[in-house]
Amino acid sequence: MSPRSASVNEELRRRSRERILAATVELVTERGYEATTLGDIAERAGSARGLISYYFPGKRQLLQSAVHRLMHLTLEEALEREPRTEDGRERLARAVDAVLGLAEQRPVLMRTHMAGILQAEGFVQCPEQQRLAALLRDTVERYGSTDVSRDYPLLRALLMGAVFAQLLPGAPMPKARLRAELFQRYGLGWELGVPPDGGPPGGTPELGRPLPDRAVRVPAQSSASSPPDREPPARSKSSK
Repeated sequence: MSPRSASVNEELRRRSRERILAATVELVTERGYEATTLGDIAERAGSARGLISYYFPGKRQLLQSAVHRLMHLTLEEALEREPRTEDGRERLARAVDAVLGLAEQRPVLMRTHMAGILQAEGFVQCPEQQRLAALLRDTVERYGSTDVSRDYPLLRALLMGAVFAQLLPGAPMPKARLRAELFQRYGLGWELGVPPDGGPPGGTPELGRPLPDRAVRVPAQSSASSPPDREPPARSKSSK
């Protein structure tokens, strides 16, 4: 039997890694972080226990990579769902809704993830996080940012802060309120993305009013971008 090619081996490693990451999400969601062992994850993924240690330096790093993969897949699905659009405001609204929705749907997983980031190991720069970052950077750029290296970390921080506030034990902030504040900050219409039932929470500033001095101002869309009150342009074949 001839040896496998490098490309075949790379694909097998990719699939093995993804099975491990998917199993981690499943088990931590079902049992919680402390009750989930690396042996459990290996068994669920159908992989050798030593393979997990080969890919990931520890359990915390594994969980961060697993959640970053889930966030990337969730965000990618939200941005590409029909009707597809290149409108920067709609794409940013979908990104915000995807992240807040994930915190609402998987509170145990996301709370554990946020707690892990605050540990001594800190934020893991893994391939999954880099793919998520690339998608968010592209979203910020399409929104109209003229300085993505400044505005992407700010968006990331605001989303992380909203997730933390949404999941804070004993004093959670309502998702609709957090959404309204983020949409106001970025000048997004309430009807964009996937709006929750009902209108904006009472007391939310009207869109179009000047933002308070403490608010972060992100550059407005360029004139080439579609205004929020028009239909988004059809996606050309060249953009696929």
